[in-house]
Amino acid sequence: MTSTPRAAIILAAGQGTRMKSPLPKVLHPVGGRAMLDHAIDAAEALGCERVVVVVGAHSPEVRAHVAKRLGEDCIAVQDPPLGTGHAVRAAESALADFRGQVVITYGDVPLLTAADIEPVFAAADGVAVIGFEARDPGAYGRLVMEGDQLVAITEAKEASPEVLALTACNSGVMAAPAGLLFELLAEVRNDNAKGEYYLTDVVELARRRGAPTRAVFADEDAVMGVNSQAELALAEALFQQRRRVAFLAAGVTMPAPDTVHFAWDTEIGAGTVIEPYVVFGPGARIAPGARIRAFSHIEGAAVATGAEVGPYARLRPGAELGEKAKVGNFVEVKNVRMAAGAKANHLAYLGDGEVGAKANIGAGTIFCNYDGFFKHRTTVGEGAFVGSNSSLVAPVSIGAGAMVGSGSVVTKDVAPGDLALARGQQTAKPGWAARFMETMRAKKAAKS
Repeated sequence: MTSTPRAAIILAAGQGTRMKSPLPKVLHPVGGRAMLDHAIDAAEALGCERVVVVVGAHSPEVRAHVAKRLGEDCIAVQDPPLGTGHAVRAAESALADFRGQVVITYGDVPLLTAADIEPVFAAADGVAVIGFEARDPGAYGRLVMEGDQLVAITEAKEASPEVLALTACNSGVMAAPAGLLFELLAEVRNDNAKGEYYLTDVVELARRRGAPTRAVFADEDAVMGVNSQAELALAEALFQQRRRVAFLAAGVTMPAPDTVHFAWDTEIGAGTVIEPYVVFGPGARIAPGARIRAFSHIEGAAVATGAEVGPYARLRPGAELGEKAKVGNFVEVKNVRMAAGAKANHLAYLGDGEVGAKANIGAGTIFCNYDGFFKHRTTVGEGAFVGSNSSLVAPVSIGAGAMVGSGSVVTKDVAPGDLALARGQQTAKPGWAARFMETMRAKKAAKS
């Protein structure tokens, strides 16, 4: 990192009509996080002391999103939209007192990381851009190079056959000293077919001044923009592949990695086994040596060493599994801490509460945590045993070492060591079933 101050301008004013979605394009998630947040993350990781997001007047949701994360003073509005150069100029007043280097990135480029952007700052004593070698250059603007010098950025529709043959293309990401950038942008004209102000024109203007113009290169996948649902799906696939490779390299065992899906902030320790078809939502933290069995979903939850989840389990936000705790098939846990060795092996819902060490929750048990207006907590003490098909109506406490008989509906606290039975008395009526069946068979025969 250099000592030169850094700032970022993130362009997020596009309308994203090709997405055909009521959700603004830059708020669509990749890895469970809005694309715009990925761009902000990269800017912050670069040490940018100022981040300005350029939004459109047509997207109040984007403005609200930025305001919540960065504050209103980090927002610039482009209205009306008159091209990328015009969008960058919209951020000029927000950076009027800034003296340092500025990088321009995009809110719809979710895979671009700080490591990808860092080299452009080193080259930005004048104007520097990030390029990429395109597999299919198509309509991309071409970078015309002479050694390490960028001679021109030529749009495909204006390029000669020789330039069209080039595979070095423009990503749109650019860096320059703030003063130089805005001076050059003031000279950009809109005398083109669209009547727009193009950011790429600053390269030619810089060369006329004798300012250095350079290009650095990143991987094509890193700079891909998202403009449609198909491209969003591709970005998600690339993101997932990156995460899988990283976790495998870190010592996480995945027999079928292509079936496992991660969020942007998933944490998994070495020695953990992740079986097929597991989905991690945001906020999942898995300690080393845990086991996540097939078809489980984990979000906002923590799993300790030696704990086991699933198969077919769901951990929702606030779930915490202690060492060697077990949550089995078709068990849902929300905002409950399960201490070391606690078990809920089958068909249970545990919501809002705490389960003590080595306590056992029987199949079909429900923490009845919601009264229609408020949530309440259930506490199950250390070593307690809750029988199958029990309903614990919160707020309620089951003491350490206590037992709850199967089929009970518990509405009062159970003292430590006690047995609670809360079910109707079983009675028998001799011969009733036989007489009933005989009568019904006769009725059915009479209707035939």
